[in-house]
Amino acid sequence: MGLTGKLIAAIEFKAGGDVFHELIRHKPHQLFNITPGNIQGCDLHEGEYGHVGTIINWRYTHDGKEKTAKQVVHTINEEQKLVQFKTFEGDLMELYKTFLVTCHVETNNGIDLVTWTFEYEMLNDDVVEHPITLLSLAIDITKDIETHHAEK
Repeated sequence: MGLTGKLIAAIEFKAGGDVFHELIRHKPHQLFNITPGNIQGCDLHEGEYGHVGTIINWRYTHDGKEKTAKQVVHTINEEQKLVQFKTFEGDLMELYKTFLVTCHVETNNGIDLVTWTFEYEMLNDDVVEHPITLLSLAIDITKDIETHHAEK
């Protein structure tokens, strides 16, 4: 059994939390137009965007290398503006036994915060690479979305 970990980042989002949640839940395939340096594709493999059980193939750039991830939409909670993706195939599975990505929006005192949570188990005790740079990528994507929508 490998080490388990949890990384969390919260970032203020000035373009509206509803906008962010709507994009992540219903229109993730538009992300490559918004942040093409980070996401090159989001292809629907099975199901329908915005529904639990949908399978998505991501093509993205991480640490200067093109990578892939196949994820299933594991949980959606409209009240919490939460979407959870469970990774089951792709480059991350070379390092991690499990990898769960949760993205949710909360509003406090009129300020929207986008929170990314990565929960993972390393493949074995020899793998000790925590996905800190991947969390940084999620923050960069969030900033690109904010910039894109602020310009509209």
